[in-house]
Amino acid sequence: MSIGKHIALSLFVAGSVVAMPTLTMADDDYKPITVKMFAPAKGDRAGLGGRGWFVDLMVNFEKGLESSGFSNFQITGPGPHNNVAPFPGTFSPGADDRLPGLIVLIETTTIGAGSCQNLANLFNLTGVSNVDGEEVEIWDTWIVGAPLFGVNTKSTIYVAVADDKNRDGIYNDAPDVVTDINGDGVCNKQDLKDLGVASNIAKVKFFIN
Repeated sequence: MSIGKHIALSLFVAGSVVAMPTLTMADDDYKPITVKMFAPAKGDRAGLGGRGWFVDLMVNFEKGLESSGFSNFQITGPGPHNNVAPFPGTFSPGADDRLPGLIVLIETTTIGAGSCQNLANLFNLTGVSNVDGEEVEIWDTWIVGAPLFGVNTKSTIYVAVADDKNRDGIYNDAPDVVTDINGDGVCNKQDLKDLGVASNIAKVKFFIN
């Protein structure tokens, strides 16, 4: 074999070997759930006096409604709105009783465990927006009614769906409080990765008026 042909063959083989791990990495990055956050958007100046601003989400489950852990629709809120007809749901910090895999963290939270406190059970409105074969879209909305996340301050919100921890095929294993793995007093994207998530991690930096 000539030197030129030998070099060409070596480059071909080397190129083939390099391409294979790229496919493996893409497979490893696959998540069966997608989170999209419509509000707040990056750079928004939200609310008035620390309240009256929205967190508005769409969560897409590729493996069907049962896999989402979705238990029912809800229209709920504080005081007399808590857990009443026509679509009752509980209203308190912690994992959501209607979408129990959801994790919502806000950097400037002043209640419970602070930035590590899961706020998903404070969402007011939950429903199924689209069913297309196995794929299901669930929309979730929260209007913040009290200035518990800072006033005139920058903040960051993180949203994700927890991994199926007990391997029962249902994504309903969100904790009430996320563990601060590195002990720095702040829960963020890295702590969610360490916890284990079945979705992307939606992250938005914004300003609370």
